[in-house]
Amino acid sequence: MITLRSVLVVCVLSLMLMASANAQWVRTNGPYVSFVLSFAVSGSNLFAGTYRGGVFLSTNNGTSWTAASTGLPDTSYVLALAVSGSNLFAGTDGGVFLSTNNGTSWTVESTGFPPNTSVSAFAVSGTNLFAGTNAGVFRSTDSGTSWIAASTGLPTNANVSAFAVSGTNLFAGTYSGVFLSTNSGTNWTLVNTGLPTNANVSAFAVSGTNLFAGTTSERQYRSGGGVFLSTNNGTNWRAVNTGLTDSNVHALAVSGTNLFAGTQGGVFRSTNSGESWTPVDSGLTNTIILALAVSGTNLFAETSGGVYVSTNSGANWTPVDIGLTSTAGVQTLEVTPNGAGGTNLFAGTDAGVFLSTNSGSSWTQASAGLTSTYVSAFAVSPAGSGTGGTNLFAASGGGVFLSTNNGVSWNVASTGLPSNTYVYAVAIIGTNLFAGVLFEDGYPAGVFRSTNSGSRWTLVDSAFTTNIYVQAFAVSGTNLFARTSAWYGGAGVFLSTNNGTRWTSVSTGYVSAFAVSGTNLFAGADGGVYLSTNNGTKWTWASTGLPTNANVFAFAVNGTDLFAGTDGGVFLSTINGTSWAAASTGMPPKTVVSALAVSGTNLFAVTSGGVWRRPLSEMITSVEGPSSALPTHFSLAQNYPNPFNPSTTIRYALPNRSHVTLTVFNTLGQKVAELVNNDVDAGYHDIQFNASNLATGVYFYRIQAGAFVEVKKFVLVR
Repeated sequence: MITLRSVLVVCVLSLMLMASANAQWVRTNGPYVSFVLSFAVSGSNLFAGTYRGGVFLSTNNGTSWTAASTGLPDTSYVLALAVSGSNLFAGTDGGVFLSTNNGTSWTVESTGFPPNTSVSAFAVSGTNLFAGTNAGVFRSTDSGTSWIAASTGLPTNANVSAFAVSGTNLFAGTYSGVFLSTNSGTNWTLVNTGLPTNANVSAFAVSGTNLFAGTTSERQYRSGGGVFLSTNNGTNWRAVNTGLTDSNVHALAVSGTNLFAGTQGGVFRSTNSGESWTPVDSGLTNTIILALAVSGTNLFAETSGGVYVSTNSGANWTPVDIGLTSTAGVQTLEVTPNGAGGTNLFAGTDAGVFLSTNSGSSWTQASAGLTSTYVSAFAVSPAGSGTGGTNLFAASGGGVFLSTNNGVSWNVASTGLPSNTYVYAVAIIGTNLFAGVLFEDGYPAGVFRSTNSGSRWTLVDSAFTTNIYVQAFAVSGTNLFARTSAWYGGAGVFLSTNNGTRWTSVSTGYVSAFAVSGTNLFAGADGGVYLSTNNGTKWTWASTGLPTNANVFAFAVNGTDLFAGTDGGVFLSTINGTSWAAASTGMPPKTVVSALAVSGTNLFAVTSGGVWRRPLSEMITSVEGPSSALPTHFSLAQNYPNPFNPSTTIRYALPNRSHVTLTVFNTLGQKVAELVNNDVDAGYHDIQFNASNLATGVYFYRIQAGAFVEVKKFVLVR
């Protein structure tokens, strides 16, 4: 009997004989965002240091940018930049790099630094170059060729995140306040009188004899925050915060008689040395300000949503991002019909929603109206009889949002949901829309249901509020499955057959992914894939061909074909998980795949390096054989769950025994935890990280094993 599938296979085989032998996964062109951590100005050149994007150069006041990163590690984030004569220095999570040709090429200049040194601040004073690190202050007198410790008087392993130079005085901002050196860093003295106890000093500005310190109150149990002024070289400080409505000050800048403060609540300007402040945010679409820079009459601000310029002292702001790119953290993918017989591909990221209408060849931001840029899940349904359109729902850190015009704009669809909630998951059964909700302070809020497209929500189950929260949904007919996590045990998969009113546990233990294919339910977990053919009543191991102890993070279903995204790439099963074969040609070895989606004739995969694409026909007719039990390459997986509270799991892989350091940093590059610092055997390793002493926010975790260095971002939601 000739079937449609057999005809398809024959046709595909014929085409493959004529096609290039290099058919494989290719990385799509994005999605990208401009996530800038630092600025530097040298004449008419403006440099921007980014998160995992390297250094970029603009010679036209930010109108356009070009990459200037040759020689910098691909995975580094550039926390600080400094100019000294014709030298440009970059402080990264892996030490100091030097360029003598405006960023055309870079060389490492870290001799004298301890291993795993993260450099988050620079200062130039005469012939001395100072570096503020997670291990204190270091000084170079030979343009970075060699460094010596200059931390006497500083706390042990002080995190130095800011410097200021005023005459012969050098000031260092730390987690423990302000320190002063009058002898080029040979000795330091605490000068904290008037500052909050253990003030976290993140920025300085000098204007004449006035020294300003920007502080934050982000860390748990830390008091104070705001801007402080000293007129006597730090001997005494007083708060100058009138009108400053946000006390977390990340950046300060002086332009003429204007003093600017970049905060988590926007940009503020003072014309009287900080005695009073007014907001200057017109045109800014994101008010979390990470850095400020002055170039002539131009003021630049880096927000968590891009770079902006003001030519009128902050009265108005204009985005200046063309060419300035770093990889967005993609959390989820969704496919919708485009109304013309094709498909739209949406990416939910930690920087909002992105849309591709050409199979990933280009991406555009589609986030207008979103009040939270962290989008963790999508759900799609018809917009109504006769309309031909779709309702696209986005689960985010700000609730549920609805777009009826393919992401052109979004409207809040959260009435009835608790305030200050994070929505991890959304799903649709008929006219019922479900949301898995978690409070910002980390307490589960339960499953909510809307019968009118998110216009109003009601709590339909409180069983999850005590301990368990929903991370994802799956739908099979009228069955709703919830993949959950728990603070104190009891996580697993739950089933509801009555629209969320009652739930029954159908598996225990942490499940990282699941999918429905016909009457089959697949669960991905530590150790591989499990299959249930009776709605979770019984599970069988279905991992033959997967690497030993594989972590499975994602599934995609295409007819009878099932794809799995793992910490070792993409795998394909054509027989309901009975056996698997690798389908990762073209991807870097041991790539961690965190999401999958089928769109048209292509399969899309999310990795830490962006979104990849491969034709389905290639994988259906050709697979690459089994992988080895032990890792063949170093790798660092995305943590799970993410976002998390207060604990999460980090997995890494070693092909041979290595000395491993695994550390956690905040957005200022300050080390907040060290998880591993010893020799570790080859294999896959899981580390539990408990962040109960940290505040809500974005953090980074970094591994170094021999010459291998990798950095990833994760989000703590409390």
